[in-house]
Amino acid sequence: MDEINLEAINLEAVDLDGAIREGAEEVAGDTRMSFLRKGAIAGGAALSGGAILSALIPDVALANGRPPAKFGKGDIGILNFALTLEYLERAFYNEATDKGAITDPRTATFLKVTTHDERKHVAFLKKALGKAAVKEPKFNFHGTTADQATFQKTAYVLENTGVHAYLGQAPNIKDAKILLAAASIVTIEARHSGAIGSIIGKAINPNGAFDNGLPASAILKAVTGTHFIA
Repeated sequence: MDEINLEAINLEAVDLDGAIREGAEEVAGDTRMSFLRKGAIAGGAALSGGAILSALIPDVALANGRPPAKFGKGDIGILNFALTLEYLERAFYNEATDKGAITDPRTATFLKVTTHDERKHVAFLKKALGKAAVKEPKFNFHGTTADQATFQKTAYVLENTGVHAYLGQAPNIKDAKILLAAASIVTIEARHSGAIGSIIGKAINPNGAFDNGLPASAILKAVTGTHFIA
């Protein structure tokens, strides 16, 4: 298996709009989610005591539906899928910052921190992918960034979507370095989700003690449903 260098991936860029369309078209025919029981996510199930550990802890459902082929092959496709979501989040928080509609101190702090984090996520993934990185599309957030209450609700949904997306791709990642990088981002997305959930009185753990991943088809359906991608 070819190794992926996070510092320099030299492949042609893929068509983001085409990939989004392909993902949306596949949703109707891809309603069967394939779930994997993971007794130990980090590979403990492969050890001699894995079966015992699996029986002791609750089920952790990880959907293994890969991103559409136009995002790229293997781990590159997964990174481009993640980059697409990070583009969306970065643009959302950048616009909210520019609008200046956030007056609640806690929400303002959340916006400042999250804007910084999402910019870092995009920069990291673009550097990792190099020429293979998908291009950023144009966005229209339909006024959701100009009203504080709407911004809060939308941010809560976006951050939870990010958690489901990253976790859903965990079983598909082959390179350990890629997996570690994704894990370091998904934990931050979860912190964002918990923070905004706490601010607006929503559950900080909407899925209970264990989160579930979602296949790429479900994530792309949710993203296209927002009509945020112009």
